[in-house]
Amino acid sequence: MKKGRTEAPDALDLALEKSHDVKEKVEACADDLASANEVIKGQIAAGTTVLAADATLIASATVESRVQECADDLHEVTETLAQGIDDLAHTAIALTESREILADTQAALVISLEAEREARRRALHDAKTGLPNRELFDDRLSNAIALAERHDWTLAVMFLDLNEFKKINDTHGHAAGDSVLKEVARRLSLHARDEDTVCRNGGDEFLYLLVNPQGKKNIERIAGLVSANIAEPIALDSQQFVVHASIGVAVYPGDGATGDELVKGADAAMYFAKARAGACVFFDSVERTSASA
Repeated sequence: MKKGRTEAPDALDLALEKSHDVKEKVEACADDLASANEVIKGQIAAGTTVLAADATLIASATVESRVQECADDLHEVTETLAQGIDDLAHTAIALTESREILADTQAALVISLEAEREARRRALHDAKTGLPNRELFDDRLSNAIALAERHDWTLAVMFLDLNEFKKINDTHGHAAGDSVLKEVARRLSLHARDEDTVCRNGGDEFLYLLVNPQGKKNIERIAGLVSANIAEPIALDSQQFVVHASIGVAVYPGDGATGDELVKGADAAMYFAKARAGACVFFDSVERTSASA
């Protein structure tokens, strides 16, 4: 873009100022003509017609010169105004183009941010069930432990394993098995509170974090509800599948001070429950049983 186009307002201001100067010159010419007429009238009245004629010619030549000067100035004003208007038109076009570019940039930024959020979501969630993956679960468990330590809360980690899942996979195929996993994940998600986290640990294993569950009795109650919910028949096409969960529970701080210790404790309790066909086993009872054996 030419430099002049960026200075359109200055050009218009200059043209207006020049126009004002021309107006003053024209008014001055009119005043001079009026004065000359008065002088000539006086000379004619005095009988000095030759002098009056000479004075008229001189005044006429002077006024003609000044009028021409005014005309030249007006032409310059016209050209300046025309240039200023042209510059403003180009400026308006450039501004419109800039707004369009800005709008396109903002749209591209929104798409980029959405893509980034989606990529982050996929990186932290299980592709099959949509539940948080183990990485996200461990992060939330670590944060929950920090809050529990600060507020003197308890936490519970439940480790769930689906007992009949392998049979469904082997008999009806992986598509049927995937459908069962998705339905179990959906039921767990509907049951969980906002502050809790349900994660698919892999295969037919799930982890369930309970934040400040208010005592062992309440943990047992929640585990019972989860177990009963999972055991409800799952309809798939013309068939119904039933799976039961073996659940192991580890409680913070008694069963472990870190996330890794709690998950390992819950895992050990789950295997104890699975071996004895129990619905829910607490890690502290596993320790007592092991100690007395």
